Amino acid sequence: MRAALADPLTVAIWIALAAAPLLLDDWSAGQLAQHITFGIFALSLAYIWGKGGILCFGQAIFFGLGAYAMALVTLGKVPPLGTSQLVGLGVAIVIPAMVAGIAGLLIFHGRGLSGAHFAIVTLCAAVLVETMVRRSAYLGGFNGLFGIPAPAAPWRSGFDATLSVTETYYLVLVAALGAFLVLLVATRTAWGTGLAGIRENEPRMRFFGYDVRLVKTVAFALSAAVAGLAGALFTVQFGFVSPPLVGFALSTEVLIWTAVGGRHVLMAAFLGALLVRSVENALSETLGQYWLLALGFLFIATVVFAPQGVFGRLLQLPPPRRLRGDLSPGRSSADSVSRARNTSVRQR
Repeated sequence: MRAALADPLTVAIWIALAAAPLLLDDWSAGQLAQHITFGIFALSLAYIWGKGGILCFGQAIFFGLGAYAMALVTLGKVPPLGTSQLVGLGVAIVIPAMVAGIAGLLIFHGRGLSGAHFAIVTLCAAVLVETMVRRSAYLGGFNGLFGIPAPAAPWRSGFDATLSVTETYYLVLVAALGAFLVLLVATRTAWGTGLAGIRENEPRMRFFGYDVRLVKTVAFALSAAVAGLAGALFTVQFGFVSPPLVGFALSTEVLIWTAVGGRHVLMAAFLGALLVRSVENALSETLGQYWLLALGFLFIATVVFAPQGVFGRLLQLPPPRRLRGDLSPGRSSADSVSRARNTSVRQR
C-alpha cells in the first residue's frame, strides 16, 4: 500500500513546495529556499551513500568547490570567464564533477577503497582541503569571500535584474526538482540497478563482468556535480563563502540530514534536510547553546527507532517495472542483475 501511494505522495510534496510562497511571507519563503538548497546537498549524498553504498565523509568538499567556483567567477577573479552567474553555475557543476571523477579513478582502482577505509580517507581529505582554503589569500583566507551578487535575471538590466525573494525561491525549487529527477532516473535505469548490485555484492558484480571502477566513479562524479550545484545556489543566496563550507563539520551535518530523512530514498533525504534545518532553527531559539546537544539526541533516536529514516518507508518508490517480478523478499539487486543477464544470454 505504501509503495502504491509513494508516487502521488512525492508529487504532492513538490506541488506543496511550489505553492508555499503563496502562503508565506518573504522572510519565511527565503528561509525555505535556503533549506531547499541544503536539500539538494542531501540528495547528492543520498545518491552516493544510499544508492551506491559509498559513505563519503567529505561531501562538503564538492559543495564548497561549487560555492567557491561561483564566487570566483561572479566576483571577476577568473577574468577569462567574465562575471556571468550562468557561467559560474556551469563551472560550479563541472569542477566538482571533474575532481570527483579523477579522485574516483584513483581511489576505486583495482579493488579500491570501500566502507570505513573510504570514509576515513574522505574525512581526512575534508580536513586537509579546509586547511588549504584557510591559508589561501586568493580564496579570502580565514574570512572567505564577500560581496557575491544576488541571483539576477540575465534578460534584465540595472537594479531590476536582481530576482525577488519569490523568484529566487522558484529558481532554487526548479534546480532541486531537476537534480531530483536526474538522480531518480539514474537510479531506475539499468545503470542504477548495476550500482545497487555493486552496493550489495561488489565481488559478484565484478564476476558478472561489470566495470565496478567505472560505475562507482561515474556515480561519485554525478553526486559531486549535484553537491556543486547546491554550493553555487548557497553562494548567491547568502552572498559569501568561507572555509567551513568545504570542511568536516558540514560533511557531518549533511550525514545527519540524510540519515534522519532516510538515506535509501532520495525524496526522504531531501525532506530530512528541510526537517533538520527547521528543527535546528527552532532549537537554537529555545535552547540557546544547548541546541546541538538536543540535535544529537534527535539523531540517535532516529537511528535507533527509525533506522530507515523518518520518511524512508513512507516515500519508498516501487522498483522499476522490469524488476518487479525479480525483487521478491530475500532477493537482492545483485540477484536480479544475475537473473536479467542470464535471461538475456538465453534469448541470444
